[in-house]
Amino acid sequence: MPGSDLTTPPRPAERDCDVLVVGAGPSGAAASYWLARAGLDVIMLEKKSFPREKTCGDGLTPRSVAQLQAMGLEEAVAAGHHRYRGLRSVAFGRILEMDWPAVNGLPGYGYTITRHDLDALVAAHAEKAGAELWQGAEAVAPLAPAGPPGKSPAGGALVLDKQRGTTSRVRARCVVVADGSLTRFGRALGTSRMRSWPQGMAIRGYFSSPRHDDSYIESHLDIRDKAGDVVPGYGWIFPMGDGRVNVGIGLLSTSERWKGLNTTKLMSDFVGYAPPSWCISPETALGEPTGGRLPMGLAVGPRAGPDWVVVGDAAGSINPFNGEGIAYGYETGRMAAEAIEAALSGDGPAAGLEGYEERLEAEYGRYYALARAFVRAIGNPKVMRACVRSGMYVRPVMEWMLRIMANLTRPDLAGPPEVIYAGLDALARAVERRKTAS
Repeated sequence: MPGSDLTTPPRPAERDCDVLVVGAGPSGAAASYWLARAGLDVIMLEKKSFPREKTCGDGLTPRSVAQLQAMGLEEAVAAGHHRYRGLRSVAFGRILEMDWPAVNGLPGYGYTITRHDLDALVAAHAEKAGAELWQGAEAVAPLAPAGPPGKSPAGGALVLDKQRGTTSRVRARCVVVADGSLTRFGRALGTSRMRSWPQGMAIRGYFSSPRHDDSYIESHLDIRDKAGDVVPGYGWIFPMGDGRVNVGIGLLSTSERWKGLNTTKLMSDFVGYAPPSWCISPETALGEPTGGRLPMGLAVGPRAGPDWVVVGDAAGSINPFNGEGIAYGYETGRMAAEAIEAALSGDGPAAGLEGYEERLEAEYGRYYALARAFVRAIGNPKVMRACVRSGMYVRPVMEWMLRIMANLTRPDLAGPPEVIYAGLDALARAVERRKTAS
């Protein structure tokens, strides 16, 4: 993969393309791959240079693996990276090990792989498919004049070569906004986050551990604040298979009560009381932990404009139930590519990109509405404690909830997870109608 050092040729001052993809993380690289495979002229921008670090839990669920399979990348991921079979839940002195269910054509396993390795792999794959990768390149502003928020076109972008300090005007028929949770480019086009919706906060670090090749990723559901109350979130220990484990804390800002929590302190406390067999301690830490905030549940909008779409973390596509973002980055990137391909082969972007918003709503709308209601409910410590305690003592309930929270229910089946999901959804709809009526 070519880098962005000064040995590479200078970029042109002017360039036209079919699609400009702003960001080369999971959603941007997936969109670039599918667009290039369709024969479109694609430029993919990466603000840094590969390989680069990215704060993440590094866990690939079956949904992520299915998208990598579709891109022909599972063999590359499997080579030298850790495959695991399921989730181990730990809370209130109870331990449950649950294998991933093989449903909806998805594999019954996942992988752990750092974003340092994974993102470079998928971006290189998009290059091989025909996308042009510009590294060390930042989209600093849309080319089209600013207009009403969310209604004005992008027209392409003014792109800064961060090493040379030069700029290029890249004109594009469509733009994919994939620059992550901060999404400066998206904000320039008028996107914004629904601030009343739950937001994730996460911090993680790497530790050496003798259990680095454990068969399960581990989730601790009873992390506590300084008052001893169980907080809405979880701690994780993900074996990386290379001598390391990824250890972190994920929280949900479901109310003012939790917005002041110190994630660094919670992380330190979690390291202190994690099971001794992992050998996690300040002495086995391999560096300082890093973290950030994550918009969830499609909290960012609008997600389509006259000639642009927003994908992945930039669209707030993370699953509020479990904090999973990589799968939804790949999925929304692929949906965006399909919408753009259809739009550019028809009457132009404005006539086709509305279908992207409609597909997002059809695919995730009700599920994420239920997830938002759920995470608000567990913001109450008593509700959180009751849910976790009851689930940990009834294995089938936890297995059903695993399928719901990982978005693995089957629409063609009326099993317990599907019945529970339908019931919760009906309750959420009733609450929404009552709010609307009042």
